[in-house]
Amino acid sequence: MLVDVVIDGIDVPDDGTEPADGVGELLQRVAGGDEQAFARVYDILSPRAFGLILRVLVDRAQSEEVLQEVFLEVWQSAGRFAPNRGQGRSWVLTIAHRRAVDRVRSAQASSDRDVRTGLRDLDVAHDAVSEQVELRIEGEKVTAALAALPDVQREAITLAYFGGYSQSEIAALLGAPLGTIKTRMRDGLSRLRTEMGVTA
Repeated sequence: MLVDVVIDGIDVPDDGTEPADGVGELLQRVAGGDEQAFARVYDILSPRAFGLILRVLVDRAQSEEVLQEVFLEVWQSAGRFAPNRGQGRSWVLTIAHRRAVDRVRSAQASSDRDVRTGLRDLDVAHDAVSEQVELRIEGEKVTAALAALPDVQREAITLAYFGGYSQSEIAALLGAPLGTIKTRMRDGLSRLRTEMGVTA
């Protein structure tokens, strides 16, 4: 039988879950410099945040680095959390997702530079160069098409196709109704097809 306990004035179930507004309350205390509240937020959300980051990055060492960056940002910017705009849990996990995506983009940019340097310095057969160029152009088209989407549509599509989340998981993560997430994805994919010039 699970027993609720009270930690720092917040009723917390003993199964490790947190009441709907518990993280938000803790974040408000973190904004005031409360280290115990910050430790509690870390204990509650670091496993889920790490899992999300690892799904995006795959590399465990990089995921651990990004997790540290996420909670440093939470500590430094907890005052920007607005309880009237969503749950604290979603706010922290959104930071984690964005940090992971930023790391992927940074790694991709570095890899692209290395590829360009390598292709310039090596005597590579024409077919291989052609294929690299074609893949690069296609990648740039996708990136540009994603950038043209409204933030809410891009975020839902990124979580689904790069993060591997289901629509239900995305709804829970973003604190939005499932129907809203489905609409964002449908409209976003439709616009992506248009941006990419896909007619069928």
